[in-house]
Amino acid sequence: MTLRFNQFFLSAILLLPSIAQAVENGTTIKSDSIKAAPFSDAKVIATLPAGARVDILKKDGGWYQIKSPQGSGWIRMLSLRRGEVKAGSAGSELSGLASLASGRSGTGKVVSTTGIRGLNEEELKAAKYDEKQITLAESYATSRSEAQKFAAGARLAAHQMNYLPEPGGSSK
Repeated sequence: MTLRFNQFFLSAILLLPSIAQAVENGTTIKSDSIKAAPFSDAKVIATLPAGARVDILKKDGGWYQIKSPQGSGWIRMLSLRRGEVKAGSAGSELSGLASLASGRSGTGKVVSTTGIRGLNEEELKAAKYDEKQITLAESYATSRSEAQKFAAGARLAAHQMNYLPEPGGSSK
């Protein structure tokens, strides 16, 4: 009897992390596509309208894995608000958040931007040297004179920037 109780107790403790990881609710703040994978060029599964309620299952970089009546997949983090949107505040609150999420304010000035994608642990472990990709990256280099010509054409001003100090206190 004690052995069975201990086995049950141990099983319950092992299941606690999965029980504690409850699904979180969310609401779309603008219309967006549900993607098959957390990439902007992934296959579109369905489109969610603004104000659609979803279950948030997981976060990966700038994406949420979601489940909704329209389908399950991935949606951009900036298209979704975690939690419930209150009935009376949806109009003004959603429009303000949608303008922030789109990267533009009412004046048309950029207020935020996204686009940096980090690598997860599995991708880092699976990384392999690819000479072709190194050559491609190096092909994007430009000369100092070409860069100065471009900056002058765009009316950009040069600013002197100091190097960050070396770790440990010494600097160049």
